[in-house]
Amino acid sequence: MATYVIATIKSWNIGNAKHFIEGHPEHDWVLVTEKEELTKENLEKINPKYVFLPHWSWIIPSSVFGMFTCIVFHMTDLPYGRGGSPLQNLIVRGKMKTKISAIQVADGIDTGDVFMKEELSLAGSATEIFNRFSDVVFTKMIPRFLEEDLQPVAQTGEVVAFARRKAKDGNIAGLVGVTKVYDYIRMLDAEGYPPAFIENESVKIEFKNAKLQESGKVTATVIIKQKKV
Repeated sequence: MATYVIATIKSWNIGNAKHFIEGHPEHDWVLVTEKEELTKENLEKINPKYVFLPHWSWIIPSSVFGMFTCIVFHMTDLPYGRGGSPLQNLIVRGKMKTKISAIQVADGIDTGDVFMKEELSLAGSATEIFNRFSDVVFTKMIPRFLEEDLQPVAQTGEVVAFARRKAKDGNIAGLVGVTKVYDYIRMLDAEGYPPAFIENESVKIEFKNAKLQESGKVTATVIIKQKKV
């Protein structure tokens, strides 16, 4: 009986991971949700065949990926989109769809060999996209690792690097066009992400739940916060 580790954060991935584990009792599973748990020492005790990382916000130490096969699921068609904030960087660039790349962790950010890719729509809010991403990973991608002897191949094509976006990048005051404003609101509308906003000296106005109407207007939930003096 093989043992596998799923290391992930965010509620949509943790929920899907638990459901997936329940559905595959023929294997041993360990679910890791804290950075401090993913260590060489802990993994040596578990001795997993694979370490799956559907969403992990921290750099994986070489002591871990050098000893165990760690597989990251990255939301771009690598080598396009290496780096941080892939969802937001894709939408800012006007992309309507992408691919999820399952890669082996190696030295360098998102430079590892590719096991497989799956299509992913970028329609809807960030929450909807992340849920869709998670569903694809757990229903189409991880099962193949359990059923097949997959061999990764080197990335090919032009390398395009993404920079991790910061909270200040969500300021929509300088945007031109309703569609662009809609995209900024929806791409930041998810658990753990600072929302799109505008501000003045005294208040910060945040936006969520954006809907693009047939009339061309955008409706959204508005939260007005008093700034600290």
